[in-house]
Amino acid sequence: MAGDLQTVTAQELLERPLEGVRWLVEGLVATGLVVLAGTPKVGKSWFAELLALCVSTGQPFLEHATEQAGVLYLCLEDTFPRIQQRLFHLTDAANDQLHFAVVADKLQDGLVGQLERFADAHPGTRLVVVDTLQTVRNASYDNAYASDYGDLGLLKRLADERGMAVLLVYHTRKMPDSANVFNMVSGSNGIMGAADETMVLAKSNFFDGKATLSVTGRDVDLAEYKLAFRDCRWELVEQTSRDELEERDVPPCVLTVLDFMANRAGNWEGTATQLLDEAGIDDVRGNVLAKFLNEHSAFMRERGVAYGCRRTSTARLVTLSQEEGAGADGGGS
Repeated sequence: MAGDLQTVTAQELLERPLEGVRWLVEGLVATGLVVLAGTPKVGKSWFAELLALCVSTGQPFLEHATEQAGVLYLCLEDTFPRIQQRLFHLTDAANDQLHFAVVADKLQDGLVGQLERFADAHPGTRLVVVDTLQTVRNASYDNAYASDYGDLGLLKRLADERGMAVLLVYHTRKMPDSANVFNMVSGSNGIMGAADETMVLAKSNFFDGKATLSVTGRDVDLAEYKLAFRDCRWELVEQTSRDELEERDVPPCVLTVLDFMANRAGNWEGTATQLLDEAGIDDVRGNVLAKFLNEHSAFMRERGVAYGCRRTSTARLVTLSQEEGAGADGGGS
């Protein structure tokens, strides 16, 4: 029989000192289970090896500060000569904090035990990279979600108990998803469900050196970084602004209404159909426009326009009010 539940009261949580988020790479990689997904040959291993090298030496990674720590890198699709060639390109000097292995047990055959014994022998280890996840999994014909969640749960438990980050190099689906890049992560929803953080490295053009790193997770803010691959190293070009990320989830008709209000003086009131005509919107119906304006009213208010509605005896009217001091530019694009 299982033991009794161990509980903590809300008041105890308010009063008890607990360790907060512990970052290996400030604002980018925290302790826990991290999935790095990308298409084949996009440069995931170059990315992961540079990350491992930077953490082991305490050097910044993509212009983010790192906490120096021991690293174990399982290069399970590579050879030591190939790893050596990458290191030749990445650095002139390393140290004994970064360890590589090219053979390891499967998850169901003892991998966690191997990692625990390595961590016991090297107590400063804070980052483990598994490149790739598929190489440590056994073929399964059971429920895909249960299998994915179960396998990753073993590594998450290790990460949580040991206070380390376990980064799994993984792959994406062949079909892109412009609406939600994280839907490209292969496998079932159990992959992202088990992970504390997911990063997707993607190129719009396979033959150029530019890529986008999209990041989401329990402890990290949703973020997107533009990267460039130069001299075998990933470098940060710029971080996409929060405004741009928010606008991607907003229907174009709402942005058009914001532009419409930015280019006129004073407030506006009328039916949704009249607003369609005056703002030059022709891709949605009036009732749908009103729904979108209500749904994204907080976004609009941050940009200087307050949405409201009122009913008269003959019609339902949309009201748009200019909000002084709200929003940085009052525009939507």
